[in-house]
Amino acid sequence: MKPDLRKALDTQVLVGDGAMGTFLYQMGFPVGISYEELNLTSPVVIRDVHRRYMEAGAQVLETNTFSANFDKLSKYGLESKVNEINRAGVRIAREAAGEQGYVVGAVGSIRGGKRTNVSTGELKKYFEQQLQVLLSEGVDGILLETFYDVEELALALSIARRLTAAPVICQFAVEDVARTLDGYTMPEAFRIMQQEGADVIGFNCRTGPNGIMGAMKTLDGHLPAPMSVYPNAGVADYVDGEYQYGAGPEYFGQMAVKFADLGAHIIGGCCGTTPAHIAAIAGALEGYTPPVFAYEPIPEQTAPLVIHEHLPQEENEEKIELNLVDLAKQRHTVIVELDPPRDLDIAKFMQGAERLKQAGADALTLADNSLAVTRMSNMALGHLVQAQTGLRPLVHMACRDRNLIGTQSHMMGFDALGIDHVLAVTGDPARFGDLPGSSSVYDLTSFEVIRMIKQLNEGISFSGKPLKQKAKFVVGAAFNPHGKHLHKAVARLERKIAAGADYIMTQPVYDPELIRAVKEATSHLETPIFMGIMPLASGRNAEYLHNEVPGIQLSEDVRGRMAGLEGEEGRAMGVQIAKELLDVAMDHFNGIYLMTPFMLYEMSAQLIEHVWAKSGRQLSPLFR
Repeated sequence: MKPDLRKALDTQVLVGDGAMGTFLYQMGFPVGISYEELNLTSPVVIRDVHRRYMEAGAQVLETNTFSANFDKLSKYGLESKVNEINRAGVRIAREAAGEQGYVVGAVGSIRGGKRTNVSTGELKKYFEQQLQVLLSEGVDGILLETFYDVEELALALSIARRLTAAPVICQFAVEDVARTLDGYTMPEAFRIMQQEGADVIGFNCRTGPNGIMGAMKTLDGHLPAPMSVYPNAGVADYVDGEYQYGAGPEYFGQMAVKFADLGAHIIGGCCGTTPAHIAAIAGALEGYTPPVFAYEPIPEQTAPLVIHEHLPQEENEEKIELNLVDLAKQRHTVIVELDPPRDLDIAKFMQGAERLKQAGADALTLADNSLAVTRMSNMALGHLVQAQTGLRPLVHMACRDRNLIGTQSHMMGFDALGIDHVLAVTGDPARFGDLPGSSSVYDLTSFEVIRMIKQLNEGISFSGKPLKQKAKFVVGAAFNPHGKHLHKAVARLERKIAAGADYIMTQPVYDPELIRAVKEATSHLETPIFMGIMPLASGRNAEYLHNEVPGIQLSEDVRGRMAGLEGEEGRAMGVQIAKELLDVAMDHFNGIYLMTPFMLYEMSAQLIEHVWAKSGRQLSPLFR
């Protein structure tokens, strides 16, 4: 007879299951339906998913009830079936778990990271209704998962603790660089959960193994309770009309032992994971003996005071005349990407823009909420960069966030501000970002956005009506040279050029041979190509990019050279590797596209200076 869940957690590392929603999607169930309703309409399918995870080695099954609360189900007209759906979810999981497996009742965030119209009183009512049903069916424990808001999770936990003495697992959804949760530091958030009675505290969703590893390390070894981790299989990519994830089972197996060494006592998977990922985790943990941790309350902490500084405005070096396409036809031309901030403090961003201007960047490119993570408007920052530094802004324009009306309105705003260089991209799906309850619009494809923007250059609006003047946009397109068939990627690129793309920006490349292959495959094109180079910051950063980020692949040589390097040593090696790649890229392309990791703009500045040293270009004293 198996021990109860709480005793099992004290003595071993348990293997959790993997994704339900994305696995159902892979099986052919479309996005936009209630996967929880399948507990009633397709119980055989849900039981089969649970069974596959058990056969892969899972010891803990989550019920298919993540969004089975009144608020979420009401969007599908199913609010009257809350009790029925939750009861069925427990019974199906129990059948699959048998005598050996544990079943935990899954309860997800209702607010989902958004400030909704759901009141605190309604939250209490909805959580209590779902928890009572799950507990009445005899679950072994409760799993409160994918919470972005510390106070919402504390509320749900307090209700669960009032209703049951069974183990309660609390999991936050965090990003790979997250250091705070809704204003709370990570240790503060864990301390609150411990005080409210959580048995296990951890992380799931929003990021892959690398990001969750980084979040665990912010605790500095101070553990108030055993931890749980359920990472995504990297970052979702939208390829040929389907969502795909890059982090494979072998990588999950390697990370499982590292998670356990840091105090994880339940290790499973979230979005994008499959039975193969769980089998890899189970195999890696077979025979593993967990270290003994002293669980102690985390002391009270005070957040450090942040002082915002204003940068002095300096004179521009010269009036911008030639566009980037013309420049790239004459000489080496460098575009540098700097991510807009995720909060309201722009001091460091502007400082970085000024440093890149001094190094001699020809343009600063700003993403449009990349990876579907909310950042400051690139329109506003682009205008400030242009006004305060004189550096040309190149703004990304994603199809995800705006319908036809919003897209044209946005482009008209760029024109009014004198921002005339744009990059048209599809954009990562909203459901995989920091506001998963938001909608992905996709009124237009990247091909259509290119055509429509070029239509504005003809003085014609998206509706076909004439405008009083013509725009002057220079439109770029993205190119991913990674993949099995380079010729197919080039064929797609040719379609973007036919749609009107004036220049091309590639994903980061880490293999000199691939740079040469791209040159050979695109030698028939006259459109300037800006070869993407992103310096690696550490060995961990290298493994994250290779395993979890769509469209990025590192060579074995690069991974080997970066392995185990952190801090200054890792950044130095990353810059050295990037310089070697630049030497090859500059022999074949005039266009260089540098991507700045983690706001470490000094790394990009060194690479810009390397380009100018190699090309022999002399900068004005104002740039030194």
